[in-house]
Amino acid sequence: MRPRLLRVLAAALAALTLPAGCGLPELADLPLPGGAPAGDGYTVTVEFSDVLDLVPQAAVKVDDVTVGSVEKISLSGWHARVRLRIDRAVRLPANATAAVRQSSLLGEKYVTVAPPPTEPARGRLGDGGVIPLSRTARGAEVEEVLAALGLLLNGGGLAQLKTINQELGRALAGREPAVRDTLRQLDTFIGGLDRQKTDLVRAIEALDRLTDRLARQRQVVGDALDSLAPGLTVLAQQRAQLTKALTALGELGKVGTRVVNRSRDDTLASVRALQPILEQLARAGDDLPKSMDFMLSYPFPPNVTGAIVGDFVNLSVTADLDAASILANLVAAAPAPVRQATPSALTAPPASGGGSRSTPGDTTLPGLPLTKCLPDLKNFPATWTPPKECGLPEGCVLLKPGSEVPIGGLLLPKGIVPPGTVFPAGTELPAGTVLTADCVLAVTGAVTGQVGDLPDLLGGGLIP
Repeated sequence: MRPRLLRVLAAALAALTLPAGCGLPELADLPLPGGAPAGDGYTVTVEFSDVLDLVPQAAVKVDDVTVGSVEKISLSGWHARVRLRIDRAVRLPANATAAVRQSSLLGEKYVTVAPPPTEPARGRLGDGGVIPLSRTARGAEVEEVLAALGLLLNGGGLAQLKTINQELGRALAGREPAVRDTLRQLDTFIGGLDRQKTDLVRAIEALDRLTDRLARQRQVVGDALDSLAPGLTVLAQQRAQLTKALTALGELGKVGTRVVNRSRDDTLASVRALQPILEQLARAGDDLPKSMDFMLSYPFPPNVTGAIVGDFVNLSVTADLDAASILANLVAAAPAPVRQATPSALTAPPASGGGSRSTPGDTTLPGLPLTKCLPDLKNFPATWTPPKECGLPEGCVLLKPGSEVPIGGLLLPKGIVPPGTVFPAGTELPAGTVLTADCVLAVTGAVTGQVGDLPDLLGGGLIP
């Protein structure tokens, strides 16, 4: 009411000082405080923690321009609610801020509305909108400023500032380099935090999402913790047994270590003794499974199982009664002169076992100069033809590994030449070498048998 009284007194004094003959102005002609909108306006409610001596009909300003007036002031709990009427032509953002200001040192109070200073304006504040307490403020009163100034001038504040300054000087005396380095490191640390502001915000948001999810699953987490209680109770009851078990396990580890240390030499000797056996098994390769397959149907070959029906064996015999063929077989079966093969590192290995080989009509091949009759194993050509001086049949050709096997030819999967070719049995060639049909000896009708035990059978079979 003080601004209104001052204006009324000023008008009265002006009237008294007027010359005689001039009439007094009507009270209706006096300007009223505030600034009610010229037309229809809209209302906005603002919450303040303290409205000071703000009165109804006080002005509402935006950028120091009066756009409305205070319509009503009421109390809601421990804060004030001020209802403003603003001109409808004025548009305010939905996140606008409000504050109680004073026009001068002894002037009237008014409400100022402004866009938010720390964030962009968004939305629109409509009729019935509310500006919450978090976005309102008030200015300092003259009494507050004078009280603070009086406290400072009376020595209350200066004495404390002097004491703080003296103690701070004593604490930093002689430690200026350390303090300077600390401030420099603090500046670096704060700079690093500022550069990682985005990551920190993202981490805090992720933590917020995690806590929100945990909050939604509070019942599930509680049930899980309640379910752990019986298990923890059992573990607590069996604590002594678990301790004894762990202690016994430690003793077992010591015994095991002692046993391993004492049997180390024997274990290494056993492993070394096992190495030749493993090497032989690896060298046997596919031969061992095939031999085992033959043992299941001994003394018949594996394919005879299809011919056995009950206690009968179906036998199929094809007899060639052509006189020319019989005569040719008889002539071919005649024993050939025996000539010893030239010693070579690539000759066939001797037969193992205690059996003896009966060689009626021995057909030992003539010795070959293997150094000339065999290709260079390190640089094997695609097609290699033995020289004529080797005495091999014409057309006997060695093909490079991977070549197509011709009709009547022979593939050497392991590179070891078997019996029945023009080369000595056991000759080593590159794995996969192909022999043409002319390198394979024709069947002469001669029968060569081997008498022996199972090792002889596994070594090469009764019939080579």
